[in-house]
Amino acid sequence: MRLAGAALNQIPFDWQHNLRTIKEALDQAKAAGVELLCLPELCLTGYGCEDLFLSDWLAAEALQYLQQVRPWTEGILVCVGLPVRLEGRTYNTAAVLRDGEILGFAAKQFLANDGVHYEPRFFNSWRAGETSTVSWEGQQWPIGDLVFEHKGVRFGFEICEDAWRPDNERPACRLKGRVDLIVNPSASHFAMSKTDVRYKLVLNASRNFDCTYLYANLLGNEAGRMIYDGEILVARNGHLLMRNQLLSFKEVDIECVDVDFSTPLAPAESITPLPAPDEYRELNQALSLALFDYMRKARTRGFVLSLSGGADSCMCAVGVAEMVRLGTQEIGTAEFMRRSGCFTADDIARIAGSAAPQPDQAAPGPKDASHSRPDEEQRRRQREITGHLLTCAYQGTVNSSDDTFNSAKELADSIGSVFYNWGIDEEVTGYVGKIEHALGRELTWQTDDLALQNIQARVRAPAIWLLANVQNALLITTSNRSEASVGYCTMDGDTAGSISPIAGVDKDFVKKWLRWAETELNYPGLRHVNALQPTAELRPQEDNQTDERDLMPYILLNRIERLAFYNRLSPQQVYATLLQEEKDTDPEQLKTYVKRFYSLWSRNQWKRERFAPAFHLDDYNVDPRSWLRFPILSGGFTQELNSL
Repeated sequence: MRLAGAALNQIPFDWQHNLRTIKEALDQAKAAGVELLCLPELCLTGYGCEDLFLSDWLAAEALQYLQQVRPWTEGILVCVGLPVRLEGRTYNTAAVLRDGEILGFAAKQFLANDGVHYEPRFFNSWRAGETSTVSWEGQQWPIGDLVFEHKGVRFGFEICEDAWRPDNERPACRLKGRVDLIVNPSASHFAMSKTDVRYKLVLNASRNFDCTYLYANLLGNEAGRMIYDGEILVARNGHLLMRNQLLSFKEVDIECVDVDFSTPLAPAESITPLPAPDEYRELNQALSLALFDYMRKARTRGFVLSLSGGADSCMCAVGVAEMVRLGTQEIGTAEFMRRSGCFTADDIARIAGSAAPQPDQAAPGPKDASHSRPDEEQRRRQREITGHLLTCAYQGTVNSSDDTFNSAKELADSIGSVFYNWGIDEEVTGYVGKIEHALGRELTWQTDDLALQNIQARVRAPAIWLLANVQNALLITTSNRSEASVGYCTMDGDTAGSISPIAGVDKDFVKKWLRWAETELNYPGLRHVNALQPTAELRPQEDNQTDERDLMPYILLNRIERLAFYNRLSPQQVYATLLQEEKDTDPEQLKTYVKRFYSLWSRNQWKRERFAPAFHLDDYNVDPRSWLRFPILSGGFTQELNSL
């Protein structure tokens, strides 16, 4: 049987878009002679509908729109994900359709309720072994724990989280010996190195349960924060039969493979490992795709960035340039420009030229494209597109240095973005003067240090917001995870923005990624920032302000953060762990760092509540709206820190 999985780039309850990609997948599958096609989890509604899944109307609309899919299934069997409401409860299901008929609905049995997932808020688990009935306009179909048959091949389902449970609990343990094939429609979010875990999960399942296993994941930045890599895997008895390239810019990525179910295949003695993941390259592809999807789905016309010349803003600028490079190389300049929604037909014809519809390289695939370097004509087109999509501004003060200005300008010029340069000393002086007049005293660095730092960062926001509004563009804010943890940022200043692309990664990773990008991605304009110590440049230059002098070494900050909130250790346990790991660091200094981290963390939850939406890129983040909730008001670990 020819099996296929299709990764779809969907949008929550955008029925026209979602139905179009489903039909495109079916058309491609039928043209390729596919007999059984798996589409991703909840692909009809989109996975990220949040509390709308609790509404009667959403599931009713989905069932109504599913009827449109029925005539498209002549000659093929397809699995389509959608929610079903029964007696006030919502179930996450995969509808099985063939030859214009609905055969039934397989229901998800285990719900994800950790990290970024809150599925039990929206859905109910289906109990193993039970079935019921879905009714619609006089028609009825079975729903529940079902087994289906197609052309002599019996198959059952695991839906995403079902497969992540222990082997003695998951649906597969009850399907062993009853089915030849297990189908898994998923919406499994991206995190660096996660594909390696998923690969082992699928191959081990196929071996342990003596079956063929077909897995198809959602693709792209669907709803704002989560990114999906569009992974498609087919394995049989521990042998990999097919695996696609990940994080494609396509809206539909379909892959098929022939499986001879009539011929036995001995189980693999061991699972062949994948090459070690390149997290820098993974993040580059994920960040680029996430920015592209966010920009076009928000119906904006590009990005505006306050480019300080520091590490965070430089990474954001390169992220947009890489969005253009990788996107145009994979799907072609014209298609990239068309789908962005930011260019006129004349722009596309002028920039892309007559060869526009084709990819800019021969079938590169997203991972291959990230290794390749464009020729001069491609680079010219990419720079011109970047100039349309990214506007940068350096907003200097008397405390800014030539080093950061040169860093910002050279990088902006090298990638082709628009670059403005203006000073903000006049605005800062005006605000300071008003408060000095009101208070009847002078504001000084000795008495008003934080206030004088904050006003500089805050004064930068109105002008850059105005520029973004005028251009109908997304304002990028540049905070990273390390700054978010300790509140090392100015609310309504450097945190102002529509999207915070790198808030999911730590500062040490940002610094290392930039050094990698300078050489591996060929961005010589990063040479300035890679030679600088990270600094806010808000105090007078003679103070030689640096981030790590204000806080602590970033490597230690990141380690404390992970121990505290990923490993969920107490302050005492964190300190004890660091004593074992950091034998060359003075114990009293370690104690100071631990106390400083927890104190800053506790008092700055209100800032994390107000950060712009951030992409989930690592195996955890500190966003209270996705991964980590914490009270705004608390005891602040007072007793725990005193016990140190």
